[in-house]
Amino acid sequence: MLMSLIKDIFSAPRAAIPIEEGIDAKRVLNVGGGSKTTPIPDYFAGWRHDLLDIDPRGAPDIVCDARRLEELSGNRYDAVYCSHNLEHYYRHDGVKVVRGFLHMLNETGFAEIRVPDIAQVIAVLHEQQLDLDDVLYHSPAGPIPAHDILYGLQTEIQQSGQDFYAHKTGFTPKSLSKMLLEGGFRKVFLTTDALLAVHALAFKAEPTSEQYALLGPAWNIRPD
Repeated sequence: MLMSLIKDIFSAPRAAIPIEEGIDAKRVLNVGGGSKTTPIPDYFAGWRHDLLDIDPRGAPDIVCDARRLEELSGNRYDAVYCSHNLEHYYRHDGVKVVRGFLHMLNETGFAEIRVPDIAQVIAVLHEQQLDLDDVLYHSPAGPIPAHDILYGLQTEIQQSGQDFYAHKTGFTPKSLSKMLLEGGFRKVFLTTDALLAVHALAFKAEPTSEQYALLGPAWNIRPD
């Protein structure tokens, strides 16, 4: 009974601030970012930054389980930013989250998603003959062993007491692109980084010239 009550508290959508109307600034919804002290890409500078998170400890603007995005008022944002969050859902729920991104975006909106690249992790473990507890890189959260890339940051899971910090699925560039397209996005660009992650830009419609100008320098993308 107690665990059910706790689950309901964490999952019920609750807006901490009203969504303002008539504001000309672009809007980005940061899904699962934990806290606004965690940086987001520089090209969102000057945008209204709304944080949505299931954990109220980081003072999000909207307390909500991302699987319930479609219960919120949609067509509100020019972009969704979701870094290292999509892997925290089972595969079937991940598709639900992706469809929630579409719901929250306006007609020309886009989503930026970052997740661990399991193909890179497996390759590094094999090539360097490493084990699960061996550290693969260092982050602001501390040393990151292969185990934590695959299954979630153990210190965070232990300290929070919440299993929503555990990883419940994994991605490669191909499987992430497949989920985004199956979820309804029209066009997807992919890249990877040295921290063993895959990044995706997913567009609800054909990218606009303004979006290419904004994102092109960082992503090296241009119109076909």
